[in-house]
Amino acid sequence: MARITVGDVLVDGLARAGASRVFTAPGAPVPLVAAAHRRALDVVATSDTASAGLLAAVSGEIGDGPGAAVAGLADAAGLVRGLAHAQRDRAPLIVLTGGGADTGLMAPVVKATILVEPASAGHWIVHAAHLAMADPRGPVHLAVRPDALDQPALAVAASCRRAPLPPSTPESLDALADAIEGAARPLLVTGLECGPDDAKWIRAFAEALPAPVLATPKGKGALADPHPLALGPLGAGHPALARADLVLLVGVDAGELPPSALPAGTRVARIGRGGWHGSALVAEALGELALVIEELAPRVRARPAADWDVAELDRIKRAAGRHAAATPEGRLVALAREATPAGTLATADVPALAAWQSVRPREALSPLGTPTPGYAVTAAVAAGLAHPDRHVLAFTSPRGLAAGETTLALAVARGLSVVVVVLGAIEEDVRARLERPGLLALVSGGEAGFATDFSRALLARRPSLVAVRPGA
Repeated sequence: MARITVGDVLVDGLARAGASRVFTAPGAPVPLVAAAHRRALDVVATSDTASAGLLAAVSGEIGDGPGAAVAGLADAAGLVRGLAHAQRDRAPLIVLTGGGADTGLMAPVVKATILVEPASAGHWIVHAAHLAMADPRGPVHLAVRPDALDQPALAVAASCRRAPLPPSTPESLDALADAIEGAARPLLVTGLECGPDDAKWIRAFAEALPAPVLATPKGKGALADPHPLALGPLGAGHPALARADLVLLVGVDAGELPPSALPAGTRVARIGRGGWHGSALVAEALGELALVIEELAPRVRARPAADWDVAELDRIKRAAGRHAAATPEGRLVALAREATPAGTLATADVPALAAWQSVRPREALSPLGTPTPGYAVTAAVAAGLAHPDRHVLAFTSPRGLAAGETTLALAVARGLSVVVVVLGAIEEDVRARLERPGLLALVSGGEAGFATDFSRALLARRPSLVAVRPGA
């Protein structure tokens, strides 16, 4: 029987938690990388620690398990940048490093930093997986002494998967039903906790009330954007908010709500997976979102239909669509959406992604807060690795392209079907560095030229770059 090492136990825990690949950075402990190869995980070598962390964070966000990264501690600042992104976006991530744990440096951006000893390796990888996936999801750091990685260890049979949440209490469901019954014009807001399995329940719930639906950037697609009740992104001054007498947050994390997103005095209730740390709520029910909605349905079935003016909602929806496509960048995003098949994934670090029509959760990826440099390109590469059978687009600026240059090279090396749309002029030095075999690079002149070049890039089914000259 083959000898099982500490590295084997840790990597096996990652695989059993749902990680199908491991992103490695320069200086990653060799025994951990070797263990990942033995476990038949896809080992993706990156050029820097920040990229490894960001790629792993996006993988965790769109997958059903935590993202995984293996790094050294030489580039501690880069590691912190990747972990900080995962923390802001509530992305489940486990990062393994060799050497002692710098708890002071890591503490502000992780849920925990754990120093793993050989005798307890199996216990701590299970604990890390559960902690990373527990709501609010986020990054966990495991530090292992390099000399401990090749020591023998015992495998642990405990499950690394997230356990189902306990059901909502009858009292919380009754209070939430009372709040809904007392509202003439309820409005739903979907957020980052909404997953693909919740979408059909959210649609049925919105139609049954009926209630219009707004979305945070992370909740986009929980109700398909083309649906008549989907009124676009949440934002201060949205006309539907001024008319609502109850806002029901569905899977929304407090960190998703920008300041003054909701009008002063708004009655707010919530269905959520994790605890709430925002403003006061009139009612809240916690648990698996789909199960909460299922349990809530019979309690609100007999309520009178909501008093929304259908014609007014239609006017608001059409105005939101015109606003999203009012800029040149928004029109290009809308054109790209019209040219792409169902299931296409889009990432962006520019505001124009509001014009993208999503039909499922996590089809449109954008960061919370200030984007990490190179986010759109890096997130697109992570999505392309996770879904090689689907088209993936990245909408970015010239600066974002420059910051994501190294991960674009990874897309070229892997032959991913990723199309990067650059909204602006590319500097000559960046253009020269991007000229490499395997990358289709096109420069468009205006919307008509973009439509032709984008179609060509899409049909190429290989890494492509379409730059659009401003004012052309």
